[in-house]
Amino acid sequence: MSPVWHSDEAPDPVRIGPLGWMLVCVRVLVLGTLVFGGLLVLLLVRLIEYPLCGLHRPVTPFITQFVCRNAFRVLGMGFSTTGALMQQRGAVVANHTSWLDIFALNARKRIYFVSKAEVAGWPGIGWLARATGTVFIDRNPKKAKEQTLLFEERLKAGHKLLFFPEGTSTDGLRVLPFKTTLFAAFFSDHLRDFMHVQPVSVVFFAPSGAPDRFYGWWGDMEFGPHLLKTLAATRQGRVELMYHPPLRVADFENRKDLAAACEAQVRAGHEQLRAEAAK
Repeated sequence: MSPVWHSDEAPDPVRIGPLGWMLVCVRVLVLGTLVFGGLLVLLLVRLIEYPLCGLHRPVTPFITQFVCRNAFRVLGMGFSTTGALMQQRGAVVANHTSWLDIFALNARKRIYFVSKAEVAGWPGIGWLARATGTVFIDRNPKKAKEQTLLFEERLKAGHKLLFFPEGTSTDGLRVLPFKTTLFAAFFSDHLRDFMHVQPVSVVFFAPSGAPDRFYGWWGDMEFGPHLLKTLAATRQGRVELMYHPPLRVADFENRKDLAAACEAQVRAGHEQLRAEAAK
C-alpha cells in the first residue's frame, strides 16, 4: 500500500495552524474510538461467527462498512456513489489515490482487500487488515500457485476480493496502466466460468481553494504527514465512486484483455466524474 509512483512535481508542503491542530486532536480521538472500538466489536463477533460460518462472514463485514462510512462523517468529507453493486461472485478493481480508498471502497460494498504480505506486520494497520479478512500475497513467483489456490478458496466462499491493478497510489488526477499479474488467477479452470470483475472509478475532489491533488498520496510521501494534513483540514472535499457493469471473465481471451477492459472503464469513469465536477 506504500506509494511508489513518482510525479515531476514535489508534494505540497504541510502547514497546520492552531485551528487545524485542534481539529486533529478532536478527529484523532473520535476516529480512534470509531476504528478501534469497531475492531473490538468485530473481533468479539468473529469469535462466534468463525466457529459457525468458517470463511463465510455474514455479520462482520457490516461492522467494517459502518466504521468506514462514519469515518467520512467524522472527517466532514462528502461521500457519494453511482452505479449498481455486483451481485455475481468475483472481484473488484479500482484506481488508487491514497489510504482513504480503503475507507471509501469499504463504505458501500462488502469486500476483502488484496495486499502485499508486509502490510500484515505494520503496527495498527496490519491488525486492522488481518481482522477484516485482507488477503495477503507474496510477490515471490514461486508462490504464485499457492496464491492462486488461496484466491480460489476465498472466491468460492463468496468473498469479493478487491485489488488496485495500478500497483501504486497516485496524485488522484490520473489512472495509470493496469498491471495484469493478479488477473491471471481468474482464468484458472475452477474460476473462469463463474468469475466476474467489477471496475470502480474512485475520484477525490479537493476542498475549495486547495490543490486538486490534495488527497493524493504518492512517491516518497510519508503516511504521518499526509494523515495530519487530512485531519487538519478546516474545509474538506468529497469522494465519489462510480461502479461499472461487471465483466464476465469467460468473455475474455486472457488476462491482458481483461485488464485492458477494466482499465478502460475505470479511466473513462474517472475522466467523466472530473469533467462533470468542472462544469
